[in-house]
Amino acid sequence: MKYLPVDEHLFTNNRKNFVSRIKPNSIAIFYSNDEFPRSGDQAFIFKQNPDFFYLSGIDQEQSILVLYPECPNSQYREVLFLRQTNEHIAIWEGHKYTKEEARAASGIENVYWLSEFDAIFHSIVNYADNIYINTNENDRFSFSVPYRDLRMLDELRVKYPLHHYERSATIMRELRPVKSDIEIALTKKACGITRDAFVRVLKFVKPGVAEYEIEAEIIHEFIRQRATGHAYNPIIGSGKNAIVLHYIDNNQVCKEGEVILLDFGAEYANYNADMTRSIPVSGRFTQRQRDVYDAVLRVMRAATKMIVAGAVWNEYHEEVGKIMTAELIGLGLLDKHAVEKQDPKMPLYKKYFMHGTSHHLGLDVHDFAGRYTPFQAGNILTCEPGIYIPEEGLGIRLENNILITKDGNVDLMADIPVEADEIESIMNS
Repeated sequence: MKYLPVDEHLFTNNRKNFVSRIKPNSIAIFYSNDEFPRSGDQAFIFKQNPDFFYLSGIDQEQSILVLYPECPNSQYREVLFLRQTNEHIAIWEGHKYTKEEARAASGIENVYWLSEFDAIFHSIVNYADNIYINTNENDRFSFSVPYRDLRMLDELRVKYPLHHYERSATIMRELRPVKSDIEIALTKKACGITRDAFVRVLKFVKPGVAEYEIEAEIIHEFIRQRATGHAYNPIIGSGKNAIVLHYIDNNQVCKEGEVILLDFGAEYANYNADMTRSIPVSGRFTQRQRDVYDAVLRVMRAATKMIVAGAVWNEYHEEVGKIMTAELIGLGLLDKHAVEKQDPKMPLYKKYFMHGTSHHLGLDVHDFAGRYTPFQAGNILTCEPGIYIPEEGLGIRLENNILITKDGNVDLMADIPVEADEIESIMNS
């Protein structure tokens, strides 16, 4: 890992919070992510299962965590299983955790090699009444290939058919959205790296640069500051590319008079930033571009004020839609009389602002959280309104990351330039 060690108290506390919510006499199993083939004899760069990392702090493949707080043998109440390294692996793949390093990273005292898992697990599982299995219940996710947790569930049901099987995901959905101080600090670190990359881009962009050159500037700054890399595939959309919501080709030349939509964020210690800015290729917005930009910024400012504890997801988005509608009328994109007659189920503003305003942020960019759970202190959410005008080849989106506290919210990207005047000033400095 490129990032500096994370305080193991984060993972120790996360495990305590998890086991306090499981049924009596239960055992829980968490698996690291699969390694996915890329081509030939290559695999994609490994990305840890966020729930496994949340509870263990272990950022390595072929690992298993077992939690059994009422285990009759106290030695097995918290157990971590790791792939045993050897000289061959060290030469071909590099360093892997030693047991001592794993104890320091996780706060788990009992660490064994993966080869010992079957015997140890079988020696304790029959004393438990319930087995908690972790599955991916993010409602944005669908799968066609069974992932590791599901395959292991099938094996366990064959071996232990009379146990009661329970869902860990319902507990994780409750725990993960509420960020601890350590998690907030890691997210701030990711936001700070993202800020520096954006400022670097502002000083780099001019007519004639390619979108991929801008992407290269971003990843340079990320890696230079120990980020793992991009939190997600970056969007560098110039001109009409900016109206494609998930444009990631990043292969066009940026022309004078265009606006570039930049949607990127750093990943640091598995925690993510998610920022969007829109900047003029020539260093100055045209009047029309500036009018649209300022409208989006006003919507973002108003929406940010509504991201508070107790806010309800759907009601929040409906209110943002009303604000956006007024701005679109002011820009001449919607007719107020047509708006008065619109179908409430199909509001007209969605022609120019077709996506949601916010999502939870954390170990996943679209973090695991309850869609129907009111916002609460400790949540980190994005705020990302946009206006996309196909007929003008203009797309503008702005996005910051907002932490909710008991005293209101805190903009974790407040130090990243967003006012049009400041952006133009840096670009022309």
